[in-house]
Amino acid sequence: MARNARPTAAKREREKALSERRQQKAARRQDAKVRRATQERRPDGVDPDIAGIVPGPQPPADWQIEE
Repeated sequence: MARNARPTAAKREREKALSERRQQKAARRQDAKVRRATQERRPDGVDPDIAGIVPGPQPPADWQIEE
């Protein structure tokens, strides 16, 4: 039996949701672009993961200190 060839309400809802998600994704991309542009530049050769770490013995953490 042939099906109805016209778009259904469900399809319109799916298309609308897809369009909204695309717009939200574009807005997030634009926000990230602006945030990266305004973010401070770090000096070349400095790894942010290890910046500020001093080689050698480290002081004990608060939970390691006995009172």
